[in-house]
Amino acid sequence: MNEPANQLSGPDLAGGVALSEITDGAMLQGHAHGEPVLLVRRADELFAIGAVCTHYGGPLADGLLVDDTVRCPWHHACFSLRTGAALRAPAQDPIACWRVEQQDGSVYVREKLAPVEPKPLPSVAGTPHSIVIVGGGAAGHAAAETLRLEGYTGSITLLSADPSGPCDRPNLSKGFLAGTASVESNPLRPLAFYEAHRIDLKLDAPVATLDTRSRHLQLVDGTRVIYDALLLATGADPVRLDVPGASLPHVHYLRTLADSCALVAGALTAKRAVVIGASFIGLEVAASLRARNIEVQVVAPDAVPMEKILGPDIGNFIRGLHERHGVTFHLGTTAISIDPQGVELKSGERLPADLVVIGIGVRPVISFAQQAGLLVDHGIIVNAYLETSVPGIFAAGDIARWPDRLTGERVRVEHWVVAERQGQTAARNMLGRREPFDAVPFFWTEQYDFGLAYIGHAEHWDEIGIDGRLDAETQNCTVTYRRGGRKLAVAVVHRDLEGLRAEVEFERMIAATDRRHSGAVD
Repeated sequence: MNEPANQLSGPDLAGGVALSEITDGAMLQGHAHGEPVLLVRRADELFAIGAVCTHYGGPLADGLLVDDTVRCPWHHACFSLRTGAALRAPAQDPIACWRVEQQDGSVYVREKLAPVEPKPLPSVAGTPHSIVIVGGGAAGHAAAETLRLEGYTGSITLLSADPSGPCDRPNLSKGFLAGTASVESNPLRPLAFYEAHRIDLKLDAPVATLDTRSRHLQLVDGTRVIYDALLLATGADPVRLDVPGASLPHVHYLRTLADSCALVAGALTAKRAVVIGASFIGLEVAASLRARNIEVQVVAPDAVPMEKILGPDIGNFIRGLHERHGVTFHLGTTAISIDPQGVELKSGERLPADLVVIGIGVRPVISFAQQAGLLVDHGIIVNAYLETSVPGIFAAGDIARWPDRLTGERVRVEHWVVAERQGQTAARNMLGRREPFDAVPFFWTEQYDFGLAYIGHAEHWDEIGIDGRLDAETQNCTVTYRRGGRKLAVAVVHRDLEGLRAEVEFERMIAATDRRHSGAVD
């Protein structure tokens, strides 16, 4: 990722620029009234919008115009050119809009426009009076916000098993653990936000049982919660390593804010760490611990890190990347015991460690849903609208297995942006919209100076094509994953715009498939 784009550059748009400088379908970076502004032309219309993504500060000028929207190059947030509204996660807040005026062949950016406030949703038959969301992670939080943005005025209860409020979970293994982001930056919203928006956020409130007939939940503490519509967004729990010593105080998992705070506290005094598992979470943790100058050794049964997801070429590059930063790998083996001084491996090696982090995967939290009779199969089965086998109950995020319209298969994806976008779609469908979930899966990872974005979903592939170079000297490439000649996913390194174009291409493939199934002619 590049540096945030909040510095002023380009022409003073308040002072005016010639209309001829703005071509159709282009964005002109400038500033007005002390703020960075993009001037955008779409046919005969002109728009002036904030130039900085409200998620992580990405430069929208480097993004992509798609119809009446602009997409951020970093993490694919999407904003309306007309209202500035954040239309797609991971952005939550809108960008600003200014009035544009044309005069004597010049264009001027005038005063800032007031944000568009949501209109109350009309009360119609079938609209639920009370909505309960189980899970305070990405999907649950996004659903609660979306309900209010859609004008829903009924009761919203957000039940979270976590004692902490919804937080920016991707940052827990990146900037926060590395020491470059503060604990104050982690909450997605301050607690006052939920009160102001009449979202009844209940923390440390795990659910014990679900009764689908009487439409109520029983919490572990005995509290009974009644719902008209229900969203299950319980996420996933880390897979626990079943070896002697795995519960010792210096052994950590990373899922919650409390987990990350405990790991940060341990890292303050640690000198040698062992990371068990070469997943994204394990490797991001390794990079963050190296940023704290802690000696790191990674243990995993795989021959090549991340090979199952990214293929051998990228996997070997990532291994070399970590080795160049001082990480030692122990591959093709597993840990068989842990003690206060170190980790013993199946290979017979013993690794000294005063800090151990385990990242060997996660399991969806679906036990009470299964006991309630919902259809499950390695997750909760949902239809295209994210509704479960029980009408009025929806599922989103790590637990949901939905019919992916790109691959034609039923899939479950454990990624932050997917969970947020599913929460947004589920919220609208609880209000009766009947909106299919058709967002293209997206995730990103950052390790040292290396950033990779992945678009699509290729659980299995038979062909990988690499355009560009990926080695110690050059990190600039596009990797395409195909099965049976069909493109399923694309990974990009330092080619953010290519990643956005791949997303649009997949969206058009989905739309074309839908037209064929409906009998329409292109």
